[in-house]
Amino acid sequence: MNISIIIGTRPNFIKVTQFKKHAVKYGHNIKIIHTGQHYDKNMSTVFFDQFGLVPDRFFELKSKNQMQQVGEIMANLEQEFTENRPDLVLVPGDVNSTFAGAFVANRMGIKIGHIESGLRSFDREMPEEVNRILTDEITDIYFITEPSGIENLTKEGKDPKKIQYVGNTMIDTLVAFEEKIEACPVLEDFNLVENDFFLVTIHRPSNVDNVEGLRKVNHILNHISKSRKVIFPIHPRTKKMMLEYDLFSDLEASENIIFSDPMDYFQFQKLIKSCKAIVTDSGGIQEEATFRQKPCITLRNNTERPITTQIGSNVLCKLSIDDVSAHIDQIEAGNWKKGEIPKYWDGAATQRIFEAINQFFA
Repeated sequence: MNISIIIGTRPNFIKVTQFKKHAVKYGHNIKIIHTGQHYDKNMSTVFFDQFGLVPDRFFELKSKNQMQQVGEIMANLEQEFTENRPDLVLVPGDVNSTFAGAFVANRMGIKIGHIESGLRSFDREMPEEVNRILTDEITDIYFITEPSGIENLTKEGKDPKKIQYVGNTMIDTLVAFEEKIEACPVLEDFNLVENDFFLVTIHRPSNVDNVEGLRKVNHILNHISKSRKVIFPIHPRTKKMMLEYDLFSDLEASENIIFSDPMDYFQFQKLIKSCKAIVTDSGGIQEEATFRQKPCITLRNNTERPITTQIGSNVLCKLSIDDVSAHIDQIEAGNWKKGEIPKYWDGAATQRIFEAINQFFA
């Protein structure tokens, strides 16, 4: 069977690294198509170099406007599927490339499998939430990472026979590259001691696109840095806004706050594995922290990954100086929940997806 996998952003590269490795055993030919949604040296090429993962097809987008990009991605994929029609299109995650790939496949009568299907934040102001819902409306086989996905899709009236609880392919990548992660010298590079620093990543517009939010972020960083080093791989968006509001210099003056450019995969995963705790507003980091059983404070009002808070080591926290400080003090006192690793987060989700595909098409 010919299977096309549609990727376009850094988080989704991480979810598909093991498909080509296992495809032959299950009788499939995999074609990885990069839509060009995210492309720069740090966010794409380095990942391909590290994973040994080279897209079979890459589209260079001419548009910078998001809506125009979606239209361009759809046009490119329509041409690709016309010239090289797959039997199945796999779309991971919840980005614009996810929905664009599913929409084109649906209109051309090609079966669709959605990886990370059924996740819901119940916040339709998030573009990712809309992409999830729309993609699941036209999906033929749903690949689930956690029980909430089954519950959500069942409530939405999806056919239970098409819902497959397979686990988390992002954890497959962690497991597959564990030796390289462990060997990464990032702690030495930044003079960090294992379990003696906080890792911080903050980039969501709701947190960084206003001066009030950024001032709270600064206060939180200063609070942590009184007793621990903080490493902050700063997102370009966050840095731009900090410079615009003249808030960057205050943090740079602290000896305990270390800024870096965005990290490559092995560097960042070594930081997650080695840190004392994490403060983030990311989606995927909640899952990686849960797998590593690291305390994680997520600066959001909701999460589409509730298992990370229900049984994992993650908590949700609004961007409040008092609330975040209380959580940090709890971590420092050793009173944080250890958390459990969810079912099927074991490095074998990709194989289970192939088994489900073979059963679906039998």
